[in-house]
Amino acid sequence: MTPSLDTASMPAAAAYGFHCAIPDKDFAAAVARVTEALKSEGFGVLTEIDVQATMKAKLGVEGRPYRILGACNPTLAHRALEAEADIGMLLPCNVVVREEADGGLLVSFMDPVAVLQMTSNPEVAKVAHEVNERLQRVKALLTAPSTTRN
Repeated sequence: MTPSLDTASMPAAAAYGFHCAIPDKDFAAAVARVTEALKSEGFGVLTEIDVQATMKAKLGVEGRPYRILGACNPTLAHRALEAEADIGMLLPCNVVVREEADGGLLVSFMDPVAVLQMTSNPEVAKVAHEVNERLQRVKALLTAPSTTRN
């Protein structure tokens, strides 16, 4: 089934994140492409949780592909940690790649501005805005027209 990029069918944006549909058809290749797009903005993936495999192994539940990537930009994380040591409880930024019921793929990004509003530290707020700008550029890169989709 061909994934739909119809934004009217996309889930409503959560107050703590934003997302985009991507035209990829192969889930593993999409995860790799998201990882590369994150790298282009200075993020590494520190953790990768295969929710589908975990639910199958632990609960015997079948589910659609769902991967949580723990993305971190070391320079920005360092700035946030220097400003407020306990901010590490809210790191890294989670990015989710998941398959929708219609076979389309969706990428969801934690909104660092929304999440890091739990602190009133102005330096953390500056970092959060910079991280948000970078993640928005990753989103734009993922949705940009390309002739090399799988």
